[in-house]
Amino acid sequence: MRAKPTASPDTELEAVSRGAERAFRAICLLALALPLLLLIALFANVLVDAWPRLGWDFLTSFPSRHAVSAGILPALVGSAYLMVLTTVMAIPVGVAAALYLEEYARPSRLTSLIELNISTLAGVPSILYGLLGLEVFVRVLGLGRSVLAGAATLSLLLLPMVIMASREALRTVPRSLREASFALGADLWPTLLRVVLPMALPGVLTGIILSLARAIGETAPLITIGALTYVAFLPESLRDTFTALPIQIFNWVSRPQAEFHVNAAAGIVVLLALMLLLNGVAIWLRMRLQRRIYW
Repeated sequence: MRAKPTASPDTELEAVSRGAERAFRAICLLALALPLLLLIALFANVLVDAWPRLGWDFLTSFPSRHAVSAGILPALVGSAYLMVLTTVMAIPVGVAAALYLEEYARPSRLTSLIELNISTLAGVPSILYGLLGLEVFVRVLGLGRSVLAGAATLSLLLLPMVIMASREALRTVPRSLREASFALGADLWPTLLRVVLPMALPGVLTGIILSLARAIGETAPLITIGALTYVAFLPESLRDTFTALPIQIFNWVSRPQAEFHVNAAAGIVVLLALMLLLNGVAIWLRMRLQRRIYW
């Protein structure tokens, strides 16, 4: 009788490797599917609760002691004020700091210390920024519980994230493009303005918009500086008191009546819609700018 051919060690090793790869892909797919399914289930549950209150009247009405007639107009306007002011305060400073650290600053102990502090501040809990804003902006500078104080506090929160995202985007620009610009006789500033920044702009804008999407949902810093939970008017100036969507939702959730919980669910849906809109804008801008650059 002839002996049966035995599998070579290389063939057995390849079979084990393919099996391990399939198992790893299945684990990764499961790790992706479980959070998505949980998120979809939670969103569907909130949407079912919020559906009776979602409508134009809910968006254009003022808060009320009666849940049926309560709306989120002051909170919506307050959040818009905060986002515009935070963008004006944090984005220019953050991008300029990233440019300096990445293109101008020489390696030194001071530079390393600054970079370490920025990385540390990016992971600090948001309530600590609220305490800092309460002491500096509300008490020392005398801004009170105003829109300006809230926007300045959120700017401190966003600044480390904007700097880190902008630096990462600047690092993606090949060094050869800088050297080619220098070879043509351009100085550092024209090179940054006409070569480096346009190439890094998709990443910079994506990081900025994602940071703003996080800021729009922050509650702890605004509560700490004393933002109101019930506002029945629209802010007319930057020194007026204000409220925001997360604070209004927190106010409704803390009430015992079930009708206000329905309003809170509707507010959560509106807030999620705004965050998804900002994330969608970030993805659209990145794809559009990348297409313009590479084509």
